[in-house]
Amino acid sequence: MSVARACILAAGVGKRLGDLQAKPPKALLEFGGRSLLSRHLGNLAGIGVNSVVIGTGYRADDLRVEAARAGFPGKIDFVHNPDFEEGSVITMAVLGDAMVSAGGPVILMDADVLYDPRLMARLANSAHANCLLLDRNFEDGDEPVKICVRGAADLVDFRKIVETPYDWCGESVGFFRWSPDMAQNLTDRAKSYIARGDREAPYEEVIRDAILATPAAFGFEDITGTPWVEIDFPEDVRRAETEVLPVIESGLR
Repeated sequence: MSVARACILAAGVGKRLGDLQAKPPKALLEFGGRSLLSRHLGNLAGIGVNSVVIGTGYRADDLRVEAARAGFPGKIDFVHNPDFEEGSVITMAVLGDAMVSAGGPVILMDADVLYDPRLMARLANSAHANCLLLDRNFEDGDEPVKICVRGAADLVDFRKIVETPYDWCGESVGFFRWSPDMAQNLTDRAKSYIARGDREAPYEEVIRDAILATPAAFGFEDITGTPWVEIDFPEDVRRAETEVLPVIESGLR
C-alpha cells in the first residue's frame, strides 16, 4: 500500500548549532540553493505522497512561507506545538491525530536531514509495515540514536545509550513508516508521556517503548552507503555542504 501521508517534526530551535541558531529553523537551512523543507516536499512528491502535515514551533510563520513556495503538488497542513522548547515527544503527540487519520501507512520524519531521494523511496517501498532506516556506517558515541539488532534482523533496542545486549547496530536516520495501528499505538504512548509529566522526553523514547513491547512488529531497511546527514552541530552543516550534497547532486544528474 502506498504512503497516505507524511508528518514532519519541525518544531525545534536547533540550539546546538551555536551561532547559526539566530538563523531560521533547521528545516529552512539551505544547501545548494534549496531549503531542507523544500527538498523534503520534493522527495515526498516523488514517491507519490500528496498529503503532508508539518509540526511547527520555533518561527512557525517562516516554515509556512517556505512550504507555500515549495511547489508541492498536494496538500500541506500545519499543527503547532507552543511548547516547542520542551521535549520532542510533545510535537509527536501534536502530530498524533494527523498520523492516525492518514487512512493508510504514514511516514514520520525529522526535518533536519539532508539525504539522497533514494533513501525516502526505500522507506516508502519497504515490505515492513513498521519500518526504520538503519545505517551501519556511523561514528559510535552518545549522540547517534542506535537501532540494535540480535541475529540477522531482530530489533532489541532503540536509543542513544544502550544497555541491552545486542549483536550489531546501526544509526537511525530519523525517518519511519508506520501502519495505521502503530500510528495509533505511538500516539497513545506519546500522550501518556505528557499526561504523566514526562514532557522533556525525546520522541524516540516513545518508539523505543513500542519496540520493546512488540519487537516482532518492527523491521528495518539497511541503507548503508546511501548519503545522508542529520544537521545538529556546525560541523554537520560543513559536512552537508562539502561531502553529502556533492554526492547527492552527482546522483541526480
